[in-house]
Amino acid sequence: MSDALWRLSACELAVGIQRRDFSSAEVMDSVLERVASRNPELNAIVYDHSDAARAAAREADAALAAGRIAGPLHGVPVTVKENVDVAGQPTPNGLPALESVIAPDDSPVVRNLRNAGAIIIGRTNTPELSMRATTDNPLHGRTLNPWDADASPGGSSGGASSAAAAGFGPIHHGNDIGGSLRFPSFTCGLATVKPTLGRVPAFNPSAGAERGMLAQLMSVQGAICREVRDVRLATRVMAGGDARDPWWVPAPFDGPTLPGPIRVAVTKQSHGYPIHPEIAAAVDRASAHLADAGYAVDEVETPSIMDPAQGWFDVAVHEIRETLGPLAREHGSETIQQIFEHYCRIGRVVDADGYRAGLARRTAYLRAWNTFLDQHPLVLSPFLMRPTYPWDYDARGFEQVQDLFMGAIWSVGVNYLSLPAGVVPIGMVEGLPAGVQIIGRRYREDVILGAMEAIEARVGILTHQLWARE
Repeated sequence: MSDALWRLSACELAVGIQRRDFSSAEVMDSVLERVASRNPELNAIVYDHSDAARAAAREADAALAAGRIAGPLHGVPVTVKENVDVAGQPTPNGLPALESVIAPDDSPVVRNLRNAGAIIIGRTNTPELSMRATTDNPLHGRTLNPWDADASPGGSSGGASSAAAAGFGPIHHGNDIGGSLRFPSFTCGLATVKPTLGRVPAFNPSAGAERGMLAQLMSVQGAICREVRDVRLATRVMAGGDARDPWWVPAPFDGPTLPGPIRVAVTKQSHGYPIHPEIAAAVDRASAHLADAGYAVDEVETPSIMDPAQGWFDVAVHEIRETLGPLAREHGSETIQQIFEHYCRIGRVVDADGYRAGLARRTAYLRAWNTFLDQHPLVLSPFLMRPTYPWDYDARGFEQVQDLFMGAIWSVGVNYLSLPAGVVPIGMVEGLPAGVQIIGRRYREDVILGAMEAIEARVGILTHQLWARE
């Protein structure tokens, strides 16, 4: 049986371990054998914790035999992105110069995973400063997409997505400031939810300074998984409170039941971007799936997503340039320095007065979206309005960077608003995975996940198609 355990969901593994259908040690052997077989090619996991994970699995089995269950992920393998702190481990964020930064303590998301009984099997790759939509860096090299070596695995949580699709355990931590959970999920045929600001606590004890205001408002922690039910389980676990994050909100994960049928606004508004016809058709298919599941689906005009997306490039890039720019210039590669310059060219980079005015306008954008979501609790939209892109697409020049991010205005716009949004696979476009996005009310990730599950039930688990090729 252990040969097949790496294929199982976190929900199945957690129940099976607690019922003693199989042991955590058997699960760990199955998953780590899979990692040993595939990771040398994919380079998804860049810090290997196999020996410690096997020891932790034996301890989890001994605890279970003694009647002690740590939590809902007792004995379940997970990975953690290498840009958040794991006590005693480096937090290099893709930069060779930062590999000497050793975390003095666990970040809140790692602490919550451990407290739930999860076992970390390794740390996953990220681009330099976690600021690209693909995953490559001078420290660890390039991560490959298991579907196609020439395709991007997404970024910045590309190591997490590659690991998830390849079968390196069911739950993979990532984070998202402009799409870093959702890009990788789209490109690798996976599910994720970018939570609301304050849902999942965040803090790096190794950090030498606080992040900029917009970074604090836009960046969130989450999980990339093959199955939506695992995203639900992982996000619920990660959402445990931590006093080190003043933004954390003690909102219940399961909100009050909404009166049915739940209204879903459907949009394919591209704001001038030449949306790929198969992406538009994918949104239509997802709309039909939701209608079949009993949702009240209407194609209506939403508030502008272009305004907050432009705010991301105008105002957020000002902050990124001021806070991360010096680090990129001193320690980053020529590639990341050039890409930072391209980001600045996309936006109308503001001065200090423009930054303050931009923050004020952000409130008006969010008010408009909150009002709209009060009537339509969910919005079905494209995520990326083009197919999955080559692994080095953003390194080819300004036109490619501009194309990628103009095609992803539904990504960065949602980050600027700090609204929750999920991506769920919808099928294949030009032979590679693609997904759609579902946006929801603040702190209603549960409602988003319900709609994602309805789509998944009709599409299937996309990675099963990938494994069928082996």
